Amino acid sequence: MNPTTLSSRSPIQRRKSLYEQVYSALRAGILTGTFVPGSRLVETQLTEWLNVSRTPLREALRQLQKEGLVIADTSGLQVATISATDAIELYDCRLVLEKLAVAGACEHASQPQLKALEQCVLQAEARDPQDVDVQTLLGLLDLDYRFHHLIAESSGNRRLVSLLDQLFDAMALLRIQTLQKNPLVLEIRLEHRQVYEAIASRDAATATAAIQLHLLASKARVVKEIQNHQS
Repeated sequence: MNPTTLSSRSPIQRRKSLYEQVYSALRAGILTGTFVPGSRLVETQLTEWLNVSRTPLREALRQLQKEGLVIADTSGLQVATISATDAIELYDCRLVLEKLAVAGACEHASQPQLKALEQCVLQAEARDPQDVDVQTLLGLLDLDYRFHHLIAESSGNRRLVSLLDQLFDAMALLRIQTLQKNPLVLEIRLEHRQVYEAIASRDAATATAAIQLHLLASKARVVKEIQNHQS
């Protein structure tokens, strides 16, 4: 059949399968703190909450285990908890990749991308640093993700974006875990501005130094918080 003879409208309505819907709901719940790190995932409670059978639920949980967001122990399943060693490894990987990202962004970022980065900085700076409401903190966490993701996109390196996306999920889990104990761990306003201004000036050397200082400072805050909680 010649494709040009077909109507422009496809007769197939593509929708997410039940498994995909369950997976998306659970993944979002984990990455937004609905299910906090270390919390138990009980099948009977989840099937009732999602109004689904156990089959799609178990498929979704298996996928989340593969991604490292859910772990199994002798008592069942629980949301993964990030150790200090895990945090150090995550930040070390990010440091290498994001130095590449900011260097690429200095060369390739478009004016709309620079404007979007500036908006992330301005929105973060506009927030009251004394406001430790959960939703406010989750909003700041989202701004942090958007800022770093925009830098990666601005580099023009698609493979780099893909690699960083794999780290960002684990990082979101880590930040939620540490925010539970110390909301100030996400103090990123000044550091983000320094990174943005260097990229906007197309100064790769300064941008690379700024992202390194930012990630090392964040790493120190987060690792210290985990170690304090474990001691």
